[in-house]
Amino acid sequence: MARTTGAFYVMGGVLGLLITVIAPGDEGNRPLVGIAAAIALVLGVSLLIWGPRLPHSIHHAYVAMATVLVTVAVHWFPNTVGGISLAAFYVFVACDAAIFFAWQWVAAHVLFAVVLCLWAVPSRGLPWWSGMIPAGVTVGAGIVVGILTRMASDADIDVLTGLLNRRGFDRALNAAIAHATRSGQGLALVLVDLDRFQKINDHLGHRAGDAVLQRVSDTWQKLLQPDQRLARYGGDAFALLLPNTTEQAAILLTEQLRAAVTTGCSAGVTSWQPGESGSLLVSRADVGLYRAKQAGRNRTVLESSRQLPLAVELREAIDKGALDVHYQPIVSLTEGGGKAVGVEALLRWSSNAQPDVTTEGLIRVAEEYDLISDLDELVLRRACSDAARLQETFAQLDLTLNVNVSGLELAETDYADRVSGILTDTGWPADQLVLEVTESELAAESQTAIANLHTLRERGVRIAIDDFGTGYSSLSRLATIPSDILKVDQSFVAAIRSDTPAPPLLGVIAALSKSLDLQVIAEGVETEYQAAVLTELGFALAQGYHYSDSHPVSELIDDLNERRGLVGAGADREFSTNGWVPVDNPYDTGTLGQN
Repeated sequence: MARTTGAFYVMGGVLGLLITVIAPGDEGNRPLVGIAAAIALVLGVSLLIWGPRLPHSIHHAYVAMATVLVTVAVHWFPNTVGGISLAAFYVFVACDAAIFFAWQWVAAHVLFAVVLCLWAVPSRGLPWWSGMIPAGVTVGAGIVVGILTRMASDADIDVLTGLLNRRGFDRALNAAIAHATRSGQGLALVLVDLDRFQKINDHLGHRAGDAVLQRVSDTWQKLLQPDQRLARYGGDAFALLLPNTTEQAAILLTEQLRAAVTTGCSAGVTSWQPGESGSLLVSRADVGLYRAKQAGRNRTVLESSRQLPLAVELREAIDKGALDVHYQPIVSLTEGGGKAVGVEALLRWSSNAQPDVTTEGLIRVAEEYDLISDLDELVLRRACSDAARLQETFAQLDLTLNVNVSGLELAETDYADRVSGILTDTGWPADQLVLEVTESELAAESQTAIANLHTLRERGVRIAIDDFGTGYSSLSRLATIPSDILKVDQSFVAAIRSDTPAPPLLGVIAALSKSLDLQVIAEGVETEYQAAVLTELGFALAQGYHYSDSHPVSELIDDLNERRGLVGAGADREFSTNGWVPVDNPYDTGTLGQN
């Protein structure tokens, strides 16, 4: 608004000064008209410089002053023709008011301009009706511009709730970032998603869902300050823009919003740092929202904009390729136990900034700071290369490679193509790759993620649901989510003790896997007794410390060489399939995969 009004003033001032200098005639008061034009120029420059900091009400005074200055110029211009031509500046007044003010104020400013126009033009000695044309044009321009402006504004409004839509919010966000850049004030952003909203639409109908959205938006609007902007960002997602607000204050407000409605909601909170774009701010808040859903929904998660030293160190390690990938064997329980039939790739890295960070904590930092894509690609590429050389070394073993994938990566549209590219580059067969996705990540599945899983399976890659039984297990989800393997969470295996019966759910999972034609891998096997019980229950595959810890690829080759393809307790038994030929370890002189 300040730029537009200021531009009108500057244009009017420059044109007024120019025509005052060159126009002939000795009527009126040339110096007074020149002073009016100079005042307009000064006011325009002041608006361009300080206008954004002025209260909204001050702009009414600027528009009214413009009307007065135009009237002075029309009445006192040195000749009549020039005076009539200057009446065209009343249109500037009408357009400016129509763009930025409510209709009642538009009417007031246009009426003021019309009254002065109808007085000023005839005051040059012309008939009383001579001012009707410029006055009529002023009214018409004000109405047309006002209608067009409001039509354009409606494109930024969500019809159902009356809130800003995504387009309007993005415009408001960019404007708020520009203001925060000039003023140095803080800015916080919240993304909120109604939990399990799809069930309301499915079970009660879309009309009931619309009523919920309207009720939530009306309730939240009443709790916000005038400068806090709430938008319906899409579907059941809302976005909240909080100028001059800290992250902690945004969290408190988000909790108040959650408490005010009966519908559960998940939220991600972040804050803006100088130099950041609006899209980066939204993506960081979206990571917080994703993590809130992963953690069980109906909660708020902060994605701080202040980068941790750990994130900086991790970025450098990824760029240098200074991360290790270790491998834990997956063994067959159906061939006497202990025969290695696959390996799981496990990320290993020691941080100087935070030595006690776990792998789970490392993954979360990578997701928070947009490093997960590069990290996942590094691990998958390294693992495929190591596995290809491992398979070449031991032709007697038909090994599969299990690699974990982040839920955020699955939601990327080009993820399946990136995996295919890595397989082509490394030479690892697609039908010997298993991508593991944790069950909690699948709880927040998107159509893109499901499409990626289908595409990968069509290309031969198998999908495993990791930590099965700890999250959102249901028969319907197993039927709809593309999967080939279930990895039973180690908490079920840990419950197998010699002094108590085996957990009944293990038998159910074994029977379920046969019915759905799914392989099952038991994680966390630590004792011979647990291995025996799992074998009796019908489990075919297992992994855990009872068989082997995770090792760099060089150590794994040595171990398989010494034990003839067996690991753990099974290594003491004979391995008769096709014999076993010891081979040299090609990694003895290399450093790939080692600390």
